Amino acid sequence: MAEAGCQLGPDEIVVTSGCQEALVLSLRTVAQPGDVIAIESPTFYGILQAIESQGMRALEIATDPETGMSPESLARALTQWPITACVIMPNFGNPLGHLTPEPRKAELVSLLQAHGVVLIEDDVYGELAFDHQRPWAAKAYDTQGEVLYCGSFSKTLGSGLRLGWAAPGCYREHFTYLKYASSQATPTLTTLAVADYLERGGYERFLHATQRRYRLQVRRVIEAIGHHFPAGTRVTRPGGGFVVWVELPQGADALVLQERALAAGISIAPGPMFSSHGGYRHCLRLNCALPWSQQTEAALMKLGGLARELPG
Repeated sequence: MAEAGCQLGPDEIVVTSGCQEALVLSLRTVAQPGDVIAIESPTFYGILQAIESQGMRALEIATDPETGMSPESLARALTQWPITACVIMPNFGNPLGHLTPEPRKAELVSLLQAHGVVLIEDDVYGELAFDHQRPWAAKAYDTQGEVLYCGSFSKTLGSGLRLGWAAPGCYREHFTYLKYASSQATPTLTTLAVADYLERGGYERFLHATQRRYRLQVRRVIEAIGHHFPAGTRVTRPGGGFVVWVELPQGADALVLQERALAAGISIAPGPMFSSHGGYRHCLRLNCALPWSQQTEAALMKLGGLARELPG
């Protein structure tokens, strides 16, 4: 957390069963069913599911594919809607891979605090910068304890660990109560094993290797898209993480592409999955985490061919 710009003590951290539990508990801590939650657009479908599962309403805010949520759009929404909380992924967010500049993070935090709106930050990709320079969390600009930070080892050490954490700020007591009431504790063996690994210093070496691997794999996927997808296709070029957002030519239907791709044994995430109202019909997200291989290259070539066959 110190590397993310946050000065916190051990008693300010709550260990959770992955970042998804941290997100759900954060929502339950600060909001009620029916409340309006501002989100990036597009945003990770797990965030949409967390909001929907609590009976809350998602409000999409314009988000730049390079710099993240627009403060201007958020400011307008704050005057028009009774927003209770805002959920963002400022560091290499899923699905756009955007990195919110530090001044904009500070601006978003200040804007929300001025309106009495709580910020929930999902930072699971923050440690995956391709240049090894860990960006600061939005919570680093929190002077009032109003930012609930959610992190995880699922995108670095392994998704099967289901080991995450939260820094709930001034909401720690209620957050901890809800954690105990819902699952009592996170599995101790996994927690101790990861703690031992961190203390021995292996994590930093592993993380650097992971960052290099993802950088190479993302670059190869982007190059394959340029070679095999239809003319006019656009793709993000993230500086970290392992997802890319693909915008097909207008008129193309990513849901049709998904159906045809599944028939060919290829899995993609169509754009409507990342929108509360089914938008981004001509977009899709590709996951670049799998090691590059001839099979991966062949799948992208096939996917590009299927995309060229779409009516549009």
